[in-house]
Amino acid sequence: MLIDEFLPVYTFVERHATDVCAPPEVVYRAIRSADLARALPVRLLLALRALPAALWSGRAGIGMLAARSRAAITLHDFQGHGFVVLAENPPNEIVIGLVGAFWTPRGGIRETDALQFCGPQASGTARAAWNFALEANGPGRTQLTTETRIQPADPGSAKRLRAYWFFVRPWSGLTRRYMLHAIREEAERRPHAGRRT
Repeated sequence: MLIDEFLPVYTFVERHATDVCAPPEVVYRAIRSADLARALPVRLLLALRALPAALWSGRAGIGMLAARSRAAITLHDFQGHGFVVLAENPPNEIVIGLVGAFWTPRGGIRETDALQFCGPQASGTARAAWNFALEANGPGRTQLTTETRIQPADPGSAKRLRAYWFFVRPWSGLTRRYMLHAIREEAERRPHAGRRT
């Protein structure tokens, strides 16, 4: 898998999957077009994560957060907040990366790209690779999985990330499951999608 090229060694991992009644090509397009925060719990969790940075920015930050809470959030919108597409192999897999100090109130997000992501890691940070992988699962059906891997840069970062992950992991898992559901619904609404039985 492509994700192995970017983060083969990791300390924290989370995996989720769903079956979709649509062929891989349709599901792959839905990854980019689905409202990943359509479900209210996801919208609330993303707003909660963004709240410290919004408060730090004052009235303008709160206004931006309020506007975001009403708009659809697609993969493109995530890319505007530090996430970067590291690689893709349509319609099989897309890998997204993020580098930062995730355990801090503002996230400490660092600019990255595919080359920097694989290079030396700055102390006090962690890197996360997040993928969507698709596999044909019979005529007009797809197994859609998502995996999140995180690797801290140093022991101090690992200690802080472990405490952060203890509290965040259940909510991260819930968010990923809702995102898979949103992609599945988007794909199954499209032409050439199968019917759920």
